[in-house]
Amino acid sequence: MHSEKSTQTFERVCVVGLGYIGLPTAAFIASKGVHVTGVDVNSKFVESINQGEVPFFEPGFDVLLKRVVEEGYLVAQTEQVEADAYIVCVPTPFKEDHKVDTKFINSAVEAMAPHLRPGALVVLESTSPPGTTEDMANYILELRPDLSLDEDDENAIFVAHCPERVLPGQIMEEMENNDRVIGGLTPRGTQLAVELYGTFCTAELLQTNATTAEMAKLTENSFRDVNIAFANELSLISDRLGIDVWELIELANHHPRVNILQPGPGVGGHCIAVDPWFIVSSVPEEAKIIKMARDVNDGKPAWVIEQVKAALEGKESPTVAALGIAFKNDIDDLRESPSLNIVKTLGSENPEVDIRVVEPNVSDLPESLSAIPNLKKQELETAVHDADVVLLLVNHKEFVQMDTSLLEGKSVIDTKGIWRS
Repeated sequence: MHSEKSTQTFERVCVVGLGYIGLPTAAFIASKGVHVTGVDVNSKFVESINQGEVPFFEPGFDVLLKRVVEEGYLVAQTEQVEADAYIVCVPTPFKEDHKVDTKFINSAVEAMAPHLRPGALVVLESTSPPGTTEDMANYILELRPDLSLDEDDENAIFVAHCPERVLPGQIMEEMENNDRVIGGLTPRGTQLAVELYGTFCTAELLQTNATTAEMAKLTENSFRDVNIAFANELSLISDRLGIDVWELIELANHHPRVNILQPGPGVGGHCIAVDPWFIVSSVPEEAKIIKMARDVNDGKPAWVIEQVKAALEGKESPTVAALGIAFKNDIDDLRESPSLNIVKTLGSENPEVDIRVVEPNVSDLPESLSAIPNLKKQELETAVHDADVVLLLVNHKEFVQMDTSLLEGKSVIDTKGIWRS
């Protein structure tokens, strides 16, 4: 079912969690003349945002943020407020058993609950297993038994799920223009959420229930994970058979109904590397292919490390240039990055190897890497010049455009296939 666009007026909106998704969401709503309070526990983020500065790298977003802050439509703070609508954009990591850890959602609810009043809308954007939105609503009622989820009660609040669908690096294009799936715990909850997102989304707002909305996001990312796993498995098979996997995929993709993705060093980011586990943990007996795809993709970094170790055999005091630690090209996002974990493992397990990390999108290495003594950040040409082994992990534009004559006489492990002759 599709929606009509919004006629409801939300005068005060609160966005909880001002990271890669929450802050752009807050800014886009504010850009439509709605007063938005952004709440985050990170006081440094709050301070940066109130100065109109983006605390992470996102092309083109700095101009929008600066404008809405200067105009007074977006204010960031660490304390919760009363609002007409709340959008919860907090992390949902998984535990060791791959089940969701809802501690950040629970903390958001605990801060929000005293400020909720009848008629308020609470939307969970955080990617979650089926049933999490309902669990969140029940926790609200546990803390505020004076409120109700029954639409007919005068003290009713409304709860919905609307998973984010934007890609870091393309948020300015996708935040407004991507279709959104919106599912409420009740029909009125769905409609209010549609009206809220209709204030800034120009694409279709697709209505369903909360559980289906939760599952839709997990399904999208699991579909991609399974297809990446197929490409990664092909790369393992091709290596064993002495075949160039990129040539193989290029040839196969000439079939009109075949579109194989490209292999890489693994799968990263807070979505594709995480979301399939939420399905697996919810229905482990049924989610066989999804589980196997996760195992293939999670196993790829170990294979890359073995390739590096083989290339280092016989070399005394070797140097490795590791190119890229972000989870994808041309961004600074290191979340769940297989490249970062490859570099970390290589450095910590091989103290005799001098590792030079090249990452043009971050100014400093994260603490997990800077604490390793044989590992340091370096500029591209210097790192490659000094290296015995060049390990390409991320296809950043700087690496794609690099003068490949710099690679002469070196062992090259190109996990992205960008330097094929």
